[in-house]
Amino acid sequence: MQSRRRFVLVFFVVAALACAFYWGAAPQDERAVPVSPAPPATVRRVLLVPLDSRPPCGRFVQDVARIAGVEVVLPPAELLDEYFRPGDTAALQAWTMAHIGGFDAAILSVDQLLHGGLLASRQAKKTPDDESALLEFLRALHAAHPTVPLYAFSILPRMTPPDGLCDWEEQKKLMRYSRLVGKVSREKRPAAGDIAELDALRADISPDILSRYEALFTNYADFGERLIRLAEDGVLARLVIGQDDSEPNSIPNLVFRQLSETLAKKQIGEDHVFLAQGADEIALSILAADEAKRAGVTPRIALKYGDDSTPARVLPYMGATMEATALEKIRMARGVPVASDAGADFILYLAANDETMQTPRENAAKEVGELLRDNRAVALVDLSEHLRTDEILLPLLIEKEAPIQALTSYAGWNTASNAVGTAVAHAVLLQIAERRAKTEDDAMRVAAAHLSFLDGRFLEDCFYLKDVVDHINSSLEKCGAQNGRGLEYNYNYPVGSFLLETALENRRARLADSAAFRVSIEFPAPEGKLRLRVAGLSASARYPWPRTFEIDLITKVQLEKLSSDGKS
Repeated sequence: MQSRRRFVLVFFVVAALACAFYWGAAPQDERAVPVSPAPPATVRRVLLVPLDSRPPCGRFVQDVARIAGVEVVLPPAELLDEYFRPGDTAALQAWTMAHIGGFDAAILSVDQLLHGGLLASRQAKKTPDDESALLEFLRALHAAHPTVPLYAFSILPRMTPPDGLCDWEEQKKLMRYSRLVGKVSREKRPAAGDIAELDALRADISPDILSRYEALFTNYADFGERLIRLAEDGVLARLVIGQDDSEPNSIPNLVFRQLSETLAKKQIGEDHVFLAQGADEIALSILAADEAKRAGVTPRIALKYGDDSTPARVLPYMGATMEATALEKIRMARGVPVASDAGADFILYLAANDETMQTPRENAAKEVGELLRDNRAVALVDLSEHLRTDEILLPLLIEKEAPIQALTSYAGWNTASNAVGTAVAHAVLLQIAERRAKTEDDAMRVAAAHLSFLDGRFLEDCFYLKDVVDHINSSLEKCGAQNGRGLEYNYNYPVGSFLLETALENRRARLADSAAFRVSIEFPAPEGKLRLRVAGLSASARYPWPRTFEIDLITKVQLEKLSSDGKS
């Protein structure tokens, strides 16, 4: 009887939410779709061992690389991690050794090859012997295939204690301890109160727990030094060490500073070893940098901000300001910042708002709309303090019928480093793709691949992550889920999937029916500008892991080629 009541409750909640999602849904676009170009021709192939199996770490890289004609190949899915199940590290190493010979470059996640993914790396279950074996594998890989550049990246343990180390109360103490250690280390004369609190925390935290927590960072400091030696020895063409989920003051920052001092002492430049904020977007940034180097392109990027306060803002989970993060991602992609818009290949426009900034938000949306109407190349990073649609620019751009399809890139997901890195890499690869296009047909293929990814970012970064996900989480909780963000395969995963499909179709239809979506745009082609209009958008999504935090979204646009007077 209880299970029957639960089923009835789930049925009515799902039905009610489905009606709410569809209420007033935009009608389907019934126009003919005359053009659906094939992907751009492949000019290079890159092997990628991703940080983990989530779409930002793998599918994003494949989709953006395709714009520039780069085929990115991942290991078979069964070898990679799946949520808490680690990847098969031995099989991944064997697969990489067996297949790398047919590629022009390889981008390798040290965390996947050593631990079996990012989540597994946080458990720190590998020994120094395991680390030594991984380093020897990389040396052997380079020796066997010396002409294939190896780009490796490794993620510094985050400040948050790993699951299973201690309970929530001890976690809060460790977090406070980490912040204080970071703060005190940066000050010439630390406050007496901070020193006293630090001593009190040391006495209050279990010695075993504190020792294991601190060992995460001391062990990584040694491992990071050993990775740097691989770059020194030429085994790695470039090494990137990323800092995930950071804060301005923390113990991980001490390790970052230590590694930075090592690089300065050894005079190792950023072309060989790069220290970066972020994690999920690093593989894509590495790819963009490699393509820029091969194409002989030095992207010139002008920075603009949505508000005077934006450059100095430090958003959640970040250890650096917006300006520092942007300059870092520009350098990482082998670009250079330029002072004037006129001398830029594109404008990197950074918006980071909260609920108190409605006037700056409206002014920023107006400015971005004017730039787009003036045919300026704009990579828009559209961030918010609280992951809400009323704090970002895209809804206002749609409301004002700005030509959003003219954006060079768009990103607003997760942390500032993720979003900035994705937007910069997308814009750089689009620039390279436009140069590689030799015919009008090539340009149409590039446009289709670019706009498919761009519109996917609209749907996921804005409509899903800042709107739909909250409704789905609350609905799952009404259905009895203790944690709305978590999905159980045998119970609420099907319910969550149905809600996702329903809501996504509603948002897709509304977006496709907006005037901003349908505004025609100019796209560069060898024989001159093409005038295009997105005539249709298809989208499908699923949950790649049993949680609602991210979706695996596939989008594809259909294009209309217009005459110079804007007619089909």
